[in-house]
Amino acid sequence: MLRGITENFMLKLLALIFSVMLWFFVTGEHQLEKGYAVPLELSNIPEGLIVASEVPSLIDVRIAGPRTVLLNLSPADLNLSVDLKGLSPGVTTFKKLDERFRLPRSLTVTRLSPAVIDVRLEKVQQKKVPVHTVFTGMLPEGLTVGEIEIDPKQVVVVGAGSELKSVNVVETEPIDISEVHESFNQQASLDYVGKFTSLAEQQTVEVRVTIIAGQPEQQKGNK
Repeated sequence: MLRGITENFMLKLLALIFSVMLWFFVTGEHQLEKGYAVPLELSNIPEGLIVASEVPSLIDVRIAGPRTVLLNLSPADLNLSVDLKGLSPGVTTFKKLDERFRLPRSLTVTRLSPAVIDVRLEKVQQKKVPVHTVFTGMLPEGLTVGEIEIDPKQVVVVGAGSELKSVNVVETEPIDISEVHESFNQQASLDYVGKFTSLAEQQTVEVRVTIIAGQPEQQKGNK
């Protein structure tokens, strides 16, 4: 019995010594700090709402800790997600982003940039606006652009209402008429890129242009 107690005591003593040595190794190890660019994800955007503010896609993070632990940290292990579930229209400020990281205990977030993010949510709205054709180049001498027909004449733009207020027209990609000698039909792509708005569906329109004899002018569509 005494022998068993002695053996157990020795095992516990060795375990204690090993733990103390490991603690000294970790705490006494050279400290290191590294920087990471961590993707920021906005999750669970409420139905019928849209993010209508500039939100960084990457967050600059500085992490410090024991060298061996930090070098084993893979960038793939770092992610930052902000849950928008249940939010209403308006601006919500998210702080303490460092607490959203799951790191080994010995590692610490020393800096975040930006440390705070503001997310503005707006109701998704839509608006019908006219399409205007844009021409590039000059018609050959003696010719000019007559009637212009566009099908459809209007397209739907969808997105944040604050941006839709200033959207009054959607233009086509420039149509080159420098080598044109007669009336023509052409599928034209729409040239629209909004910050917080986009084309609902229509991406192209049918343009029918009548070319007539007359004094040529510098053309820029039917605006």
